[in-house]
Amino acid sequence: MGVATRTLAPRSPAHRRVALVRAVRWGAPIVYVAALATNIVVFGLSIARDEMFLWAVLGVLAGSITRPRKVAVGIFLEWLPFAAILFVYDLIRGYADGLLFPARLHLQLRADELMFGGTAPTVWLQHHLWGGPNHVRWYDYASWGVYMTHFLATLALAAGLWLFAHHRFRRYVAMVSLLALVGFVTYILYPAVPPWMAATQAKLPPVDRIIGYAWPHVRIFSFDTFFQTGNQYANDVAAVPSLHAAYALLVCLYLWGMTRRVWVRAALVAYPLAMAFALVYTAEHFVADILVGWLYAVAVFMAVHEVADTWEERRSNWRSRDPGQSRRPARLR
Repeated sequence: MGVATRTLAPRSPAHRRVALVRAVRWGAPIVYVAALATNIVVFGLSIARDEMFLWAVLGVLAGSITRPRKVAVGIFLEWLPFAAILFVYDLIRGYADGLLFPARLHLQLRADELMFGGTAPTVWLQHHLWGGPNHVRWYDYASWGVYMTHFLATLALAAGLWLFAHHRFRRYVAMVSLLALVGFVTYILYPAVPPWMAATQAKLPPVDRIIGYAWPHVRIFSFDTFFQTGNQYANDVAAVPSLHAAYALLVCLYLWGMTRRVWVRAALVAYPLAMAFALVYTAEHFVADILVGWLYAVAVFMAVHEVADTWEERRSNWRSRDPGQSRRPARLR
């Protein structure tokens, strides 16, 4: 009984190219994730803006490595301007400290006391939950983790939108940039004392800055530059508005319309609420700071959408005109 045999034809160059593209498309993200994980384990993931942007851009490159033209255009026309805006914000934010006016405390402290029966929520929460520097509990680490997402979520969402929903990327970047701008202007006009600083000035009962106590026990992040003094990248009185709270709500607002899943929307709502609790409990912000931050986020979200929708409508109307007229103006005779 004979056995039929078949000789396999050599793969064509086109097939080999397809296989190579597929391997690169999947291999590059795998290499990126492995490199990022190794960096976190060995060195810790720094929250310095330049390093965060570097990893975000490398992720974008890895995720779209088979589309070099799109990457080149995107990096130079979209990511570099975005990076420049946030770098400038980081640099000049420190100069807003007492530039025109002394740091204020009265309004936000009195607002918290009025809203919560005469006691600032930070004082109440730490009295009931905080065990002291030598007794850091699980919810202290959870608060630290939520607080830390501020440094990751904004850029991670930008990279995700650029890769998977590119038509939404520019509006989001515009919102992030505008929110940084209005925050900086407010820091100049109304420098504000956070709860932990108010306690050191004896204007609030003793509270601890819990983030500083929880952080050394967590080996994931490098925090050497965060609490460093003597540089212009930090501003201790940039408390109103709370941009931690503002960006958390902005993430929720921007992603809300992109999903109808109940559990996803529940998580989106939980995120700014968890951030608010973490900020108040760890003595980083008053509740009033958070409410102002949320107000700024809603205003920026609505303003950018309004301007972008108006621009797109006008551009659509312009394109719907006679094609010959839309390409060039009529010559004068």
